[in-house]
Amino acid sequence: MAPMSAPAAGRRPLLNRRLASFGTTIFAEMSALAARTGSINLGQGFPDTDGPAQIAEAASRAVLGGLGNQYPPGPGVPELRAAIARHQRRFYGMDHDPDTEVLVTAGATEAIAAALLALLEPGDEVVALEPYYDSYAACIAMAGATRVPVTLRPHAGSFTLDLDELRAAVTPRTRLLLVNSPHNPTGTVLGPAELAAVAELAVERDLLVVTDEVYEHLVFDGVHTPLASLPGMRGRTVTISSAGKTFSFTGWKVGWITAAPELVAAVRSAKQFLTYVSSGPFQYAIAEALDLPDAYFADFRADLAAKRDLLADGLAAAGFEVYRPQGTYFITTDITPLGEKDGLAFCRSLPERCGVVAIPNQVFYDDREAGAAQVRWAFCKRTEVLEEAVARLGRLAG
Repeated sequence: MAPMSAPAAGRRPLLNRRLASFGTTIFAEMSALAARTGSINLGQGFPDTDGPAQIAEAASRAVLGGLGNQYPPGPGVPELRAAIARHQRRFYGMDHDPDTEVLVTAGATEAIAAALLALLEPGDEVVALEPYYDSYAACIAMAGATRVPVTLRPHAGSFTLDLDELRAAVTPRTRLLLVNSPHNPTGTVLGPAELAAVAELAVERDLLVVTDEVYEHLVFDGVHTPLASLPGMRGRTVTISSAGKTFSFTGWKVGWITAAPELVAAVRSAKQFLTYVSSGPFQYAIAEALDLPDAYFADFRADLAAKRDLLADGLAAAGFEVYRPQGTYFITTDITPLGEKDGLAFCRSLPERCGVVAIPNQVFYDDREAGAAQVRWAFCKRTEVLEEAVARLGRLAG
């Protein structure tokens, strides 16, 4: 039998040229490396324990009770949309109509994709903070738009936004600002002055804003303020969050957007042709999770803050320059004090050197040199796992 060959049309590369430069994500590569070498995986940002048992039981009840086993409503089940609206009012004093201003998505990843596909046209420019979560670049490319990075730069132990650089990045072709705070991977939380400047710029230049706030309940220093709550921002901002990071059920893929009705309608138009619906029974469980008492959110934050300090101190003792994060569950370090300069090569060799896996930050930059010596570590792991990782990393100091 003759070997199969690509059709004539296959003489052109099969993968859409907009996606050709992306390849396999760094998370898949490093997680596979961790599995192959038996290393501690501090690369990909997923917890190694499940969230609250009562919320898992709520999901079980939903499945056994026939809730969500068939297609749920396209915008999300009413119970979850109402719970999201209550959450926004409870924590931020913002009122949203659950029927017209809330949309449930397949995690924040789909929310990002649907928002960008809905709101962008080919030729539009998107100003995004760099380093950026990798799906931002891919979604902007799929929409045919152009990414314009504004780099967060290390300064005095953290990463900061240069507001003059942000303003200079906006051109007549700019359609949208893509903002992530608390910021992955640097752990930066934009403060009042920075948020006010972003809002002022958006209003002045009549820009849309998509803001990724999935780490809203993991702010250790300061407070989280939704950009949409600032003057002039409610009608131009799509706010994205999800259950995965707050309740440690990342596999359930329950996310959402809140926005003005016309923005929700636009994003829903794109979302309906992506997954249409997802996570039916889990939506009912997350509706219960969002109504957990304040103590849950406080304890969750305190637990991660202690783990942050454990890993940050261990990395510093191993010889890294540590940028202690204000939020998220990631720590960025500089490997230069160890005599290293290539984060990708460092991360690929680290499992053999000490049995730990991390992520090289350069993959989150357009300008790879800007992040070449930076490495990201996840601390959303059990304390004993972090203690063992710290012990192993101590070999580098030796």
